[in-house]
Amino acid sequence: MYVSYIGVVRRDELKRALEEMGALLADLPAGFRLLTDLERLQSMDPAGMTEIGKIMEVLSKQGMELVVRVIPDPSKDIGLNILSLFHYRKPLKVVTCANLEEAAKALKL
Repeated sequence: MYVSYIGVVRRDELKRALEEMGALLADLPAGFRLLTDLERLQSMDPAGMTEIGKIMEVLSKQGMELVVRVIPDPSKDIGLNILSLFHYRKPLKVVTCANLEEAAKALKL
């Protein structure tokens, strides 16, 4: 599964994504991998962190086994590591990469 955050991400957009997540996950088998791309993220509404946490829980319950994050600018890390501690089931491997090329290697593509 590929998730990309582009531009300014608002809470209402994250709520919509959460609502659509069930249909997207219906076709994925347990053990799927997630690629989260923050390369084009400008900023995220702090009020949306609740939705990010809920999205993490839904993905984890569906059986996700690997999360690969592309965060080229560490200042744009929106607290995903902290949220992961509270919203992902264990064990779950999380890899943070500086670019998509590194992410492809982590995903063994």
